[in-house]
Amino acid sequence: MMKGGLAGLMKQAQKVQDNLRRAQDTLAQIEVEGSAGAGALKIRSTCTHEVRQVSIQETLMGDREMLEDLLLVALKDLQRKIDEVSQQHMSGLTGGMGLPPGMKLPF
Repeated sequence: MMKGGLAGLMKQAQKVQDNLRRAQDTLAQIEVEGSAGAGALKIRSTCTHEVRQVSIQETLMGDREMLEDLLLVALKDLQRKIDEVSQQHMSGLTGGMGLPPGMKLPF
């Protein structure tokens, strides 16, 4: 490979890295909510998994087992939504990279 080609490739790699860093910064600001029990339990988090708020209706406080189950459901719902938002947000950056289906970049 010629010297100019390598320099162009390095410049392109730096641009992709800068774009990914900006996208990660943006995802750190986007909040998503997972819920369970028809909204009786809600967990709000950024797309970088920083939990910002947990809301539990008073009626759930007397049933520990149900509360534990609903926490799991809400966390799974939250994770699914974070994955969806993150994939949508990052798809524009990775579209030209030719990544295999299902492969995710770390962020």
